[in-house]
Parts: sequence; structure tokens; C-alpha cells
Amino acid sequence: MMQLKRSSFVAALAVMLVAGVTLGAVAGGRTDRVAPPVMTPTAPVLPVQMPLNTGSFAGVAEIIKPAVININTVSKGGLPGGGGRTPFEEFFGEDFFRRFFGDTPERIPQRSLGSGVIVDATGIALTNAHVVEKATEIEVITLDGGKHKAKVVGLDKKTDLAVLKLDDGKGQFKFARLGDSDRMQVGDWVIAVGSPFGLQATVTAGIVSAKARNIGQGPFDDFIQTDAAINPGNSGGPLVNMQGEVIGINTAIVAGGSGIGFAIPSNMARKIYTEINSKGRVTRGWLGVSIQPLTQELARSFNAKDTKGVLISDVVPDSPAAKAGLKAGDILIEFDGKKVEAPADLQRTVGLAQPGHDAKMKVWRDQGEKTVDIKIGEAPDEKEVRQQPSGRATPSTLGLDVRPLTPEIARQLSLKSTDGVIVARVDEGSAAGEAGVQRGDVIREINRQKVRSLADYERLTKDVKEGDRLTVLLQRGQMSLYVAFTASARG
Repeated sequence: MMQLKRSSFVAALAVMLVAGVTLGAVAGGRTDRVAPPVMTPTAPVLPVQMPLNTGSFAGVAEIIKPAVININTVSKGGLPGGGGRTPFEEFFGEDFFRRFFGDTPERIPQRSLGSGVIVDATGIALTNAHVVEKATEIEVITLDGGKHKAKVVGLDKKTDLAVLKLDDGKGQFKFARLGDSDRMQVGDWVIAVGSPFGLQATVTAGIVSAKARNIGQGPFDDFIQTDAAINPGNSGGPLVNMQGEVIGINTAIVAGGSGIGFAIPSNMARKIYTEINSKGRVTRGWLGVSIQPLTQELARSFNAKDTKGVLISDVVPDSPAAKAGLKAGDILIEFDGKKVEAPADLQRTVGLAQPGHDAKMKVWRDQGEKTVDIKIGEAPDEKEVRQQPSGRATPSTLGLDVRPLTPEIARQLSLKSTDGVIVARVDEGSAAGEAGVQRGDVIREINRQKVRSLADYERLTKDVKEGDRLTVLLQRGQMSLYVAFTASARG
């Protein structure tokens, strides 16, 4: 499994740094905001002049460099000696340390180096959230050596994008335009600009190596992969096409790899940037469903044609999905005209949709396709709750020990109902265990029949024999999911 790391470069400054030495660097990474396609700033506009096609790396570099900035942040640092805590404090504890020695010694400020790109003449710039999220001071250096204070307008950690406002007083900056990342094709030439290792205005060239990469950084992964050299210090810098337009914000690299970098598409950044500027926050679409991948076992259980689509395992009451008539067991295969082949496809499409938008979905239900109309809601705050039960278990025939779901256990698990039975133990090597059933799961259904009590569970499982197929609906914390398996001799 490849290890990924952000391409920002963090340097702790020693107390004895020579006066007057400035560490400035632009880091390529993820950006939080991108300028809208059409901008009408009130101040005089000084855009970077862009020809239709330069046909030259040198020409593109001259176009984009005046808009690329070096971001130098200061944040609260560690204790003297470079560690987060002294060995004495680590051993005896912070309370003991403060009791006998007073407040924690003054911490040495730490500097972080990163990159960004100005996308509006008034001094609006994009960079990565991880470059500026902990900053107490932000200084920006432009290509001409000018230094400007900057503040965070807003940031979005889920996409690692941040919007900055440069303080100039005149409000006139050269800026870059955002291109259409959807039009980029694998093999197209691109350049990356930033300050790797503090080397300002460094330009590297390469091609678009792949699109729509999911690298496990979050639910909205949709990265452009490039072989243009991206190094620590490039985070937040632009990835640019041959027309001098920003088509991505550099954000991540493969640890120990060479020629493998990732950038957030400009179209995604544009949406985040626009929302932060207009609303001060990012709103995301929401359906109100729990989903899971459609495995071959599950596809057979639900008589689906193939494994393309996502299985709905739960529907939140009074949610947009509930009002639209979606049900647990539906297989969602298309959303708003786009094919849905995996959970990430649906999460990304719905999350980037505008709340209030009317969409059409195609679902597989009862061995046929149905079209469902839905009005997208606004995502509420996410909360994760998971607790494990304890107590004596009741034997069962599937390699599972289960027991009744009492009101006390339901309260501990933050469940609204006592319907179901709780899994106290899973036999090693059992078919249920191999399918993903875990201790602490609540069994709600077996083969689409409700399990409200231990008696229901025993009735539905007493005649199960080797080779029988089962589809089980589980409640795991606040999440519901289906598992499917074939009963074996061991289970």
C-alpha cells in the first residue's frame, strides 16, 4: 500500500537563526478555493495576459509566475529543544510540572512554507488548508519580492482547500485564471509552479498521467495525477495547462515515489472558493442514506445484473431520501445523469451538488429499474457513535453468539429502538465473520425479514443448513450495512 504525504514543507526555526534571513517557499498542495469563471472585481484588474496557446513552457511560465505566491506562516511551536514536551513534563505529567515550576516555558514559534496562487485582482489567493490552518501569522511574498500580510477567509478541510486575502491597501494584483479541468485529457502537457524546499518560483513540466484518482484522502477524492515534479514546499501551488490557466492545485505526493503527484481539479476548487466567498462556509448536498459497495454476493442476493452501483443499507427518517421513497435494499445505479459504480462516486457527486437541486436517480428494485425524483438537502454535521456491549451471549447456529437487545444496551449504543439482537461473539473462520459481521453489531434483518427479538432470530436461523444463502442487515453504531454469505459447515 503506497504511503501518501502532503507536499508542504515545515521547518522549525532555531533561536540562533541569523537575523535578516527569510525562509520563503511556495508549497504545491491542495487548494480551498478557485476564482469563479467570470470575475468582476471593483478594483482595476491586472490579469496575467494569456495567449490562446503559447506552445512553449517558457511562455506559460512567464504567464503564470507573477500570480504564484510564497506563503510563509508562523504558528505556536514546540518547547525549547525541539520537542513538544520536555522529558520531565512527559514523565511526571503536565499538572505536576505546572504545580512546581509554573507555566509551560515559552514555546519557540515554528515556520511553515507553502505555495499559493492569486485568482482575483483584489488579492484573493488559493492554497491548501493544511498550509495555513494552524497559522497565527501569514506572510505572502510575490515574484517581485513584495511582502504582504494575509488572512484566512475560510478553509475546507475535507478538500484541503483554503482561501486567503492579501492585504495591500491598493487591491491590485496580477492573477491567474481558472481553466476547465474537465477538458484536460491524459497525456496533455502541464507545468507546476511553487517553492519546493524554499526555492521560489520553481517551474517543472510533465503531463497529465491520470484523472479521477482516489488516493484515500477523503470522500471527495477526484485528483489529477501528474508526473510534473512536485516536492515538499509545492503545496498549494498551481498546475497549469498550455494556455496559462490553472487546472489544478497541487496537494499530495507519494512518499518515496518519483513522478507521482496529485492536484485538486480546478472545477472542484472553483465551487469551494465561490461558496466561501459568498457564504463564508461550504455547503454540501445530502440524501440521508447509508451506502456500501455492491459485492458479488450481495448482487446475487438482490438479483442485480452486476456489481455496478451502491447498495442502500439504511434511510434516515424525514430525509430527502425518505421523502423520495428510497428504501433499504435499493441499489442506486445512476444519479443526476451520472453512472454510480462505487460509494465514492455517489459521495462525491452528491456532496458537490447544490442543496435544493432537483435530481433524478435510477435504482434497481424488485428485479427492475425505477426512476426516482429527489430534492437534494443540505448535509448536517457528521457525528460518529460507536460503543461495544458486554454481557452473557446466547448461542446460535451461524458461528454467532447473540443476545437480546435490552433498553439499557440500546441506550448505551444510542439506538432509538430495541428491535434486533446484538452480536456478542463471532466464531473465527465462520462464514458470517468472513463476510464482515463483528462483535457489537445489531442484527435487524435476515433474508429481508425483520428481526425484532431473539425469538425472531432463532426462528429465521433454526433451519439454516450448509449451502444456504443469507443476506443480513446490520446496525453498527449509527451506520447500517448489508452482508451476504453462504452458510458453511463451520458456521
